Amino acid sequence: MKKIVNNPEKYVEEAMEGIVAAYGDKVEFLNGDFRVLLSKNGKQEGKVGIVTAGGFGHLPVFLGYVGEGMVDACAVGNVFASPAYTKMEEAIKAVDSGSGVLCIYGNYGGDKMNFEQAMEDCEMDDITCKSVVVCDDIASSPKADWEKRRGVAGIVYVYKCAGAAAKQLCTLEEVAAIAEKAMKNVYTIGIALSPCVVPEVGKPTFQIADDEMEIGMGIHGEKGIEVSKMMSADEISETLMKKLLEDAEIQKGDEVSVMINGLGATPLEEQFIVFRRVAQILEEKGVNIFMPHVGEFATSMEMAGLSITLFKLDEQLKELLRFPANTPFYTNANK
Repeated sequence: MKKIVNNPEKYVEEAMEGIVAAYGDKVEFLNGDFRVLLSKNGKQEGKVGIVTAGGFGHLPVFLGYVGEGMVDACAVGNVFASPAYTKMEEAIKAVDSGSGVLCIYGNYGGDKMNFEQAMEDCEMDDITCKSVVVCDDIASSPKADWEKRRGVAGIVYVYKCAGAAAKQLCTLEEVAAIAEKAMKNVYTIGIALSPCVVPEVGKPTFQIADDEMEIGMGIHGEKGIEVSKMMSADEISETLMKKLLEDAEIQKGDEVSVMINGLGATPLEEQFIVFRRVAQILEEKGVNIFMPHVGEFATSMEMAGLSITLFKLDEQLKELLRFPANTPFYTNANK
């Protein structure tokens, strides 16, 4: 294992300390606890709080979106492991201003179980909570069973829209409905070229031959839908877009935001080569692209590969996507 670390057991703690040292103007620990990251914007009367949580190792997801116009707090677990429900509960209580809290998280067993416990405990303290579970990975389950799909990079669009609605002082019911609407319009699929190494484990999460790629692999190394020989950038783009366009039922005249998301070890240059072909495919189909996102938004340590997300838009979702946001790892000023 070649990694720039000190003690693997302190990997999360030291990285979190570095984040707060770099972005202390925007975020802080809750009572000095690196397991809960808070926005420094503070509570606003009438504003719905937004909380997320998840395992470490996916930066910028999940904690990278804590900040102005997006998420108010994030509970942080170990690498690829859900945080304790007590940390989720502390995050919820820290951001509640009396208008309720919306919890947004990916569709993973540990996160679901722990958030349900945390919200139940908070309800006993008279904090009204709602949740939206993100299920955008089309490779992880058939469309008929979409509620079983994993949550991956598309969660960023859900954060963005919900955060904008909360900032405009929409009610908890309204913010939750907008988050649900955004979630049901995001579609993601990815490819993996190489594995990653969890520091405390010290060995690759899976094996793949040098001349192979895996379509549909999850961000924790979950099995995909097909292992194939390596393809060119255009072939990868065409293969993934065919699946996305069919699943999302994209039609001529539709408008979408496209996210090309590097998984950790794929250069931006290669991501833009893929975006080039994706843009051509959408233009040929008569689909307009609004606010493209190219870069690293939800990674898997040093895994090589990328995902493509299509976010189907209407005027309401476009306005929410356009609404200002500024976090340590995201701004829409450059979109």
